[in-house]
Amino acid sequence: MSQQQPLISHLLELRNKLLKAIGSVLFVFICLVYWANDIYHYMATPLMNALPETSSMIATDVAAPFFAPFKLTLILAFFIAIPYVLFQIWSFIAPGLYKHEKRLMMPLLASSTILFYLGIAFTYYIVFPVVFGFFTSVAPEGVQVATDISSYLSFVLKLFFAFGLAFEIPIAVILLCWAGVTTPEDLKAKRPYIVVGAFVIGMLLTPPDIISQTMLAIPMLILFEGGLIAARFYSKKDTDEDDEQVEQDQPGQ
Repeated sequence: MSQQQPLISHLLELRNKLLKAIGSVLFVFICLVYWANDIYHYMATPLMNALPETSSMIATDVAAPFFAPFKLTLILAFFIAIPYVLFQIWSFIAPGLYKHEKRLMMPLLASSTILFYLGIAFTYYIVFPVVFGFFTSVAPEGVQVATDISSYLSFVLKLFFAFGLAFEIPIAVILLCWAGVTTPEDLKAKRPYIVVGAFVIGMLLTPPDIISQTMLAIPMLILFEGGLIAARFYSKKDTDEDDEQVEQDQPGQ
């Protein structure tokens, strides 16, 4: 019974953290839902600017004019609430971490959030104008470009997630080096394979066009190099030394 009590208390705490995280998303969503159509219009602006003056977006499904903005607003609410969601995750796992792990994880959580936002901003302000300008300019003669709003939403969300995750590469490099899985020197030696891998990942995560693939692969390579620089400050050796110091400070445990 004594062993079950800690497990139950941890499960209850996990439930409370999850409820708070979900509640934060719902709270932001309720605050934004009134402007759902305006939010969708802002998201569609890059495509609207690239379309010919005689073209516009269309809705081929009866319920699409309602559900597309609704879905976008819900996902936007999650993006906005990410810092609080990560804080709830952090507050749950922090008591079980060593001092050096806490010193590493908190900056990584903050950095990963910022990098994810930067990936989304890069997609909206840099990638979308180029990709949509290219797509609309190569339409065959006599073909009127009129994109369905649900198809457009699926397209942009796929790119948002692809670039948002790709911008987490420095965090992944730091964690791999910190855990002792690899070293910055080993990763530098494998740079040619990583270059090829970046373009393969760009091909898998983006729509089948060379422009978006290249615009994803190049930032990934730049971020990889940044991760190599940052990873030099974290190593398995430093972690082992910190563990030994903790054991010396707590000889009775």
